[in-house]
Amino acid sequence: MAPIPGSGLAKGLAVTLRTMTRKTVTEQYPDAQPDLAPRTRGVIGLFEENCTVCMLCARECPDWCIYIDSHKETVPAATPGGRERSRNVLDRFAIDFSLCMYCGICIEVCPFDALFWSPEFEYAETDIRDLTHERDKLREWMWTVPAPPALDPGAEEPKEIAAARKTAEKLAAQQTPPVTEPHADEQVRAAEGPTRAQGDSQQQTDQPRPSSPSSPSSPSSPSSPSTGRPTSPPSDRPAAGDRSQPDPSASARPGTEPQPKQEGQE
Repeated sequence: MAPIPGSGLAKGLAVTLRTMTRKTVTEQYPDAQPDLAPRTRGVIGLFEENCTVCMLCARECPDWCIYIDSHKETVPAATPGGRERSRNVLDRFAIDFSLCMYCGICIEVCPFDALFWSPEFEYAETDIRDLTHERDKLREWMWTVPAPPALDPGAEEPKEIAAARKTAEKLAAQQTPPVTEPHADEQVRAAEGPTRAQGDSQQQTDQPRPSSPSSPSSPSSPSSPSTGRPTSPPSDRPAAGDRSQPDPSASARPGTEPQPKQEGQE
């Protein structure tokens, strides 16, 4: 059967009409920024505070596109009589991205975490010589580095974080004074209360009791008209010549023996 003239054109128009009614999947760059993966190898960022100028990244780079310049400075001794030390100070850190092949070897061999991958990719230049970016530009790209992924719930805490947390807790414990419980003093006083009461009662028994108003030494007691001496009221105290009964005042004192009174002694 011979094809109908114009059938191919009709099929093409049908496909075009069908596609026009569907939602577009094309990202309108640069108006809409693309969603990049967290580990996108866009550009290399530099955290220069961690750089010790060990030159490992420059030696291991297969393209020799990393340029580092530095000088040495003398650090005075921290204690009197100590030895002075020298350290490397970074002067220049540049990467030629016209030679870089984005292998990531420099980031892997850095022992002090000074280099990171950044998802930035908009660093095109009209001149190839401008693709050598210095440390100031690399520093700006450092703030676009995404945060590392979270650890698994059952994973161990990183050793660096654990060591820093233990050190902080130890310093905080040394600086803060020990906190005593609010009821600790009250409990100690309650425990010492009965002991003090017994001691006070023992001291009271050792001391002689104060005389009563009816005792012979009281100034208000009547005296005899003949001798002028105070007369004592009748009591259970034995007479002066009676040695058969001990003196009750002497027996009240612990550790003392009753002594007989002599005749004529009051």
